This record gives sequence, structure tokens and C-alpha cells, in this order.
Amino acid sequence: MSLAPRVVLVHRVSEYEELLARHGTHGQAAFVLGSRGDDLDTLAGRHHATRDALTAIAARIPLTWRQARVERADLDRFLFAPEDIVVVAGQDGLVANVAQYLHGQPVIGIDTDPGRNPGVLVRHRPGDAAALLRAAAGPRVTTDALTMAEGVTDDGRTLLALNEIYVGSAGHRTARYRLRPGAEEGEETQASSGVLVGTGTGAGGWLRSLWQERGAALPLPGATEDRLLWYVREAWPSPATGVQRVAGLLAERARLTVTVESDHLVAFADGMESDALDLTWGQSLRAGVSERRLRLVV
Repeated sequence: MSLAPRVVLVHRVSEYEELLARHGTHGQAAFVLGSRGDDLDTLAGRHHATRDALTAIAARIPLTWRQARVERADLDRFLFAPEDIVVVAGQDGLVANVAQYLHGQPVIGIDTDPGRNPGVLVRHRPGDAAALLRAAAGPRVTTDALTMAEGVTDDGRTLLALNEIYVGSAGHRTARYRLRPGAEEGEETQASSGVLVGTGTGAGGWLRSLWQERGAALPLPGATEDRLLWYVREAWPSPATGVQRVAGLLAERARLTVTVESDHLVAFADGMESDALDLTWGQSLRAGVSERRLRLVV
């Protein structure tokens, strides 16, 4: 007998819950926000709407299927199984947060706050969950295979990203490193605010802000293209550091190599700093297109 699918419902702690954890009660949180000219009721309304959406999704899961829930902060400790169907309820960024922990499982993105999210990755509504789950469990489910970026250290550790990989200082200090855009190109020693390597999906966020800042000279990749775009953030010219190699494209097999010349740098994916790779002096990270894809249910 085949194993029934397991639906893993991914969500995150709301701003309202974070405020209650900090201030203890609704009344105290309302007083503190009110003294600053903010309104807690708006955040409470969003919180309750999200909880209602989670309840509506859970009610549409077939009774014979298994269920699990995981909060964003616990993703790096959660074990996904091959037969899982992953339902992400929240913002577009939450889909990116979960992508690096998956190995081909279908993902359904559900927007719990329509009108506030772009809806690029959370394309559906809670009421659609039953039909989407039936489709995802079938052999002919239609998905978009979204390109992911991969970073591999010289000691074999791997980092995956749906939006972007960042390499730089963990704080606001200058990152020092040597950068090589490709196997045939020379290195350049740089001091900067870090290096960003992004995908076509990431072209709607952090990567796009850099792209616009640089005058949109390079073509943005599409979400399913085997092509990445990379930028150096705020490179600093000096007698020992250069600013010539600050942007470029990475085709399918090309790799961007960053070799650390600081005591400590980090590399993390899609804003998940809690799951960063630590890099010390002399270590290298090679970034490029990953063979893995995110299967987003259409």
C-alpha cells in the first residue's frame, strides 16, 4: 500500500505575535505603538486574517492524508520527505525561504493577505487549496521549474537560493576578498559591502534594486532561465583594491569565485541569516546555476 501524501503547511510568526512576545499583552503593545503614532489594530487584523487562512487551508486537506506545520524559524531543523506536498501560506519571500530545503517536492503558494503581496510566488487563495492539493498529488501536475542559485565552499558545504546568495560581512564592516568572474578571467582584490548573486525570481526584489541603481545595463534573467546576474555592492577603490569587476552574467556552467581575505565573512540565501555559512580567511565560495529547481504548482 502506497504511503498517503503528507501536507506540510509552512507559515511564519506574524508581526502582531512578535509584538505580544515583546510586550506581554495586547493592551501594553497597543499603548507602546500608540505612543509612537502607530495602530496595533491593523496588525491584529492581518494576524487574524492569516490565522483564518491557515484554518481554511487545513480544513481542505483530505482526512486520510497526513499533516505537519513548520514555522519559518524552524525550517533548517525540519526534515522534508520525498512524498510531501508543501503549502506555503504567507508572502512571496516565504516560498524563497523554504526552497533551499526541498528536493523536488511540489510547492503551492497561497496568499494570505491579497493586495499587500505581489503574488509572484503565492499565486493562489485559501479556497483553492482542495483542488490544488488534488492536482499536486497527481502524476500530471503542472509546475513552473524555477531556477535556483548554488554556492559551494572549498570544503564542500552547499548553499541554495531561489532569489539570491549574499556573501559579505555579518555586520556593517567592510568585506575583503578576491573575486574571479570566470575560469578564464583574472582575479580582482576588492573591499565592498558584499557580493550578490541573483536569479530571475530574485529579479523582483533585492537584485532588481541593484539592477536599477546600475542603470539596467545588463538584461535581467527570466525565472526559468539558466542564467544568473551578480553585483558587487559599493566597491571601494584604493591602491590595494579594485572596482573593475562589479557586475556580470553567469550562464549555466559559469561560476563566480569569492576568496575570503577577511577574518570572517558569511554567505546566506534568501535572507536566512540564521542558516548562514561561515567563511574564514583563505576559504572560497563558487556561485552559479544549481541543477536543483523549485517546482511551483501553477
